Amino acid sequence: MNLALFDLDHTLLQIDSDYAWGVYTTRIGWTDPEAFAQRNDEFYAHYKAGTLDIHDYVRFATDAVRQRGPQAAAAAHADFMREVVEPALLPAAHALVEQHRAHGDTLVLVTATNEFVTRPIARRLGIPHLIAVELERAPLPGGSGDWITGAIRGVPSAREGKVTRVQAWLAERGLSFDDVHCTFYSDSINDLPLLEKVQVPVATNPDDRLRAIAQERGWHVLDLFDKIT
Repeated sequence: MNLALFDLDHTLLQIDSDYAWGVYTTRIGWTDPEAFAQRNDEFYAHYKAGTLDIHDYVRFATDAVRQRGPQAAAAAHADFMREVVEPALLPAAHALVEQHRAHGDTLVLVTATNEFVTRPIARRLGIPHLIAVELERAPLPGGSGDWITGAIRGVPSAREGKVTRVQAWLAERGLSFDDVHCTFYSDSINDLPLLEKVQVPVATNPDDRLRAIAQERGWHVLDLFDKIT
């Protein structure tokens, strides 16, 4: 099996979808503008520095969604896709995904952003397999289904957790890394563990630290958003 693994934010998507979703929830009046912006910026700085406590962040990032409930959250996310995500999905990103699809590769989105934010984006990109931060769910009052609690279920797909989650995904199919040929596209130093694990690491729109490592190791560097297609 040939696997094409893609990070999402700043790799295929020109924005950080998790951060942008937080900004969007403030814009529609779900969060206090000043308090939320300050906390969101703090968490984003920790993410870029590789020091993010993902459990704290997910509790913070999903709080507004949890309080609003599944119907309101789904409606808001549909608007978010149209207003924020669509303009950030550039033709070059679509072309990269379609290149691998045409070669018959198995496409997997591997992201540290939670599944609520990213599942519709994966569908929009036509990527059938999603490895994202999974959210714990609990029954709603009155037996009307279940909803997220703000906690993470299982191993979060961040940093070394991306390797663990890809290994688990392969194991579910009776495979291991030794049985597949993997290409992984990522922009972030946080994804160094998985980049080091695959046969073809591609530093895509890389941050400064990842760009330096890629150049030192002779990895391919792809500045996808510089391409006009």
